[in-house]
Amino acid sequence: MNFVSYNVNGIRSALSKGLIDWIKTHQADIYCFQELKANIEDIDTQAFEALGYHAYWFPAKKKGYSGVGILSKIKPKEVTYGCGIERADDEGRVIQLHFANKLTVVNTYFPSGSSGDEKQAFKMKFLSAYLPYLQEQFIAKGMKLVLAGDYNICHKPIDIHDPVGNKNSSGFLPEERAWMDDFFNAGMVDSLREINPNPHQYSWWSFRANARANNKGWRIDYINVTSNLQSKITHAEILPDVKHSDHCPVLLSLAI
Repeated sequence: MNFVSYNVNGIRSALSKGLIDWIKTHQADIYCFQELKANIEDIDTQAFEALGYHAYWFPAKKKGYSGVGILSKIKPKEVTYGCGIERADDEGRVIQLHFANKLTVVNTYFPSGSSGDEKQAFKMKFLSAYLPYLQEQFIAKGMKLVLAGDYNICHKPIDIHDPVGNKNSSGFLPEERAWMDDFFNAGMVDSLREINPNPHQYSWWSFRANARANNKGWRIDYINVTSNLQSKITHAEILPDVKHSDHCPVLLSLAI
């Protein structure tokens, strides 16, 4: 199965830049989109369904903000909207597709703290609640979990173009990176680093200072898996040449 995670920074904008044509040529089994910035009625969902996908959307209550969605070639046996964290659910940050054989795909748009102290405080509150949720619902039960999304955190210095200059920046704070340590120590696997140990692998670039052209980016988008899927990882990569957003897609292939 091929999985793609992609923060589209507005799905209507991405569609206007050729998202459908790219999906036609790529044809992954599952696409996890973050930051829809649209209500369901504003999304041309039929365009995705015409390509053979089942489409599931979880927009934020606030118009034009946040929201996640999943396209799947395989119809899930169950869909869960949200994770029980009230503000995160109001902001449309988590959607879950449950398949046979204990496989669950969770698409998460983690909060960003870059716009101020209040947002950073919510980000840390979300992180502190979300890991126990993942442990209880999936890891402790031996579920096969694929957790895709925009995590809004660079884990290690290799994952950011300027680790020294950004040591006090949201997305690379010590407490955020410590959460990522706890996340991986809890039984999750960084799928990209299983395949690709090389530096300069980024998935988001600022619009400022020609950052993308100069590859001055951050790796904040991931498709991570529980350790019981580690041996099934056959390929993982970042696709920086795909340009419908200030992020780019990340890809994972599993032999399942």
